Amino acid sequence: MSKCEQCIVRQFSSLKALNKEELLRMADCKTSYTIKKGEPIFEEGEVTNGIYCVKDGVCKLSKLSDNGKDQIVKLVKPGELLGQRSMISDEPANLSAVALEDMEVCFIPRSEIMQFFTQNNQFSMNVMKTICDDLKDADDHMVNMAQKTVRQRLAETLIYLEDTFGKNEDGTLHIQLSREELAGMIGTATESCIRLLSELNKSEYIELIGKKIKLLDKNKLKRLT
Repeated sequence: MSKCEQCIVRQFSSLKALNKEELLRMADCKTSYTIKKGEPIFEEGEVTNGIYCVKDGVCKLSKLSDNGKDQIVKLVKPGELLGQRSMISDEPANLSAVALEDMEVCFIPRSEIMQFFTQNNQFSMNVMKTICDDLKDADDHMVNMAQKTVRQRLAETLIYLEDTFGKNEDGTLHIQLSREELAGMIGTATESCIRLLSELNKSEYIELIGKKIKLLDKNKLKRLT
């Protein structure tokens, strides 16, 4: 079992506030999982009974809309925690978390986390700050959806994917979303997303290599936003 106090990714989340004794306690009660690409970590409506720390890999947080479309709310990278809001509100998960690539995650039971929450002020402040940041991002996203065109939102998302998750050796985006997932991120129909990608490809803003996407001119893309 890996030791929590030696885990680098905990420095990127609320867990950085825990002291050595608390980290040793957490190491004793956590469970580590390997999640394969396409598998859920948890699903909307599920009672999670704890939080997940993403050790490696990326997942999407999404919500199923009334018309059956999967709306991606956020992409989660290593070091981030999943399920903090559900744990505090003591409600089932509001979103689904599905692996976009093979992942390593650690599960920490609610009973243990709530002890840290009541005994460690800095930890509880960090958790609240993260939830506030997520709310701010949700507000910004809502304004973007209302005020920006689909083309602008697509350009912005492609830049975000490269800046946040990097590129493969061939220059293509490391996180390879399906056309449907990309459409779900920018809030449009899959057909519209495919058409816009084709237009950006023809204008040489991007290059489509099979299902992969390569950004050819990020400055031109930025001007679209």
